Amino acid sequence: MIEIALLFFVIGYFFGSVPFGLLITKLAGKGDVRDIGSGSIGATNVLRTGSKKLAVATLLADLLKGAIPVLIGVYFGGMVIGAAAGFGAFIGHIFPIWLKFKGGKGVATYLGVLFGLYWPLGIVFAVSWLVTAYFKRISSLSALVAVYVVACFGYFLSGIYLAGYLAVLAAIIYYAHRENISRLIAKTEPKISFGSSDKSKTPTDS
Repeated sequence: MIEIALLFFVIGYFFGSVPFGLLITKLAGKGDVRDIGSGSIGATNVLRTGSKKLAVATLLADLLKGAIPVLIGVYFGGMVIGAAAGFGAFIGHIFPIWLKFKGGKGVATYLGVLFGLYWPLGIVFAVSWLVTAYFKRISSLSALVAVYVVACFGYFLSGIYLAGYLAVLAAIIYYAHRENISRLIAKTEPKISFGSSDKSKTPTDS
């Protein structure tokens, strides 16, 4: 079991390491997305190119690269193997080998992992994110609150093992958002804006 889980972790890692945000923007003639904004390859930074379509395409690709390895792992080996594959994809997105281990912040791929493992977890995340965003208007805070809520929900759903898995993913997301957390503490984190002129002021990247 351990050997199979490790194999699927590695498969998931290389799948998650595919830098879709970088590839999509380059193919669209937008240059290297790492040269703008936060330098991340996530959908939010892709939005800073001025193309909502490219940002949506990146978001969907990053979601799928979390969900697909999980579904494959579950099909061949059950939930534990699926979880290992999803963890690998999640780590691959944040620390991609192809980009010197500098990737996105993991939120979109994390959400894909949730939907792949157990879709109600994805709904819990989405609802938590939307509620927090509605009241606080801060994208990074919404993500940080949502991953915490999901971990708590996982405990009540399936006990300590699922909660522990989700807590590890949450801790890594918190680490990836450490700069955002510093700005939240300093009360300098920009709020969500739906205006095109403010698209550069949302530094939380998926």
